Amino acid sequence: MLAIVDYGAGNLTSVRRALEHCGIPSVVTANPDELLAAEGVIFPGVGAAGQAMKALADAGLEAPLREIVAAGRPFLGICLGCQILLEKSEEGDVTTLGLAPGVCRRFPPAMLEEDGTPAPVPHMGWNRLEVVRPTRLLAGIAPEAEFYFVHSYYVDTEPALEIARTRYGREFCSVYGRDGFWAVQFHPEKSGRPGLRLLENFYAYCREAACSRNGS
Repeated sequence: MLAIVDYGAGNLTSVRRALEHCGIPSVVTANPDELLAAEGVIFPGVGAAGQAMKALADAGLEAPLREIVAAGRPFLGICLGCQILLEKSEEGDVTTLGLAPGVCRRFPPAMLEEDGTPAPVPHMGWNRLEVVRPTRLLAGIAPEAEFYFVHSYYVDTEPALEIARTRYGREFCSVYGRDGFWAVQFHPEKSGRPGLRLLENFYAYCREAACSRNGS
């Protein structure tokens, strides 16, 4: 069973439906005990960093999320959930969770695509990933696969954590983390077959990790 964190700042219905489509059991919850008991946790998000951090604080979820990550439980951050795992966001100059090193930065104004056409902010649309460090989260996904992005800010983290990059006006990190702790800037739940494969890969890792913890 996967747990989807309900803190009032996530696209919860779309994530749950995508998991249902894959036959993956899940629960949407703000209950710390349910989150800690789950085989893996998905941390989605849309909206502003400051509002999301206030919602997490009001729900008493900051400490449980830190406990989940510290315990090595499988964890997947999506979009805003990817950004506020870092130490700080330029969106309102907000201190964020600090579960990964780095800063969430705003795209610079007047960006241009490689062909010289404007690259409006927010970045909305389909883009490819350039994998810089292979990971099982992206196993079986074709290099030409595209994912759906909606964001005005991008992740600036340590190069050693970068898994994939994407170009939109500039290059930015679109997937980061390590085995069992991943974050993606795009919306896998809105990205068709490649996004569903990513969610399936995450669940497969969660099941293996659970079996290993249980000694079976």
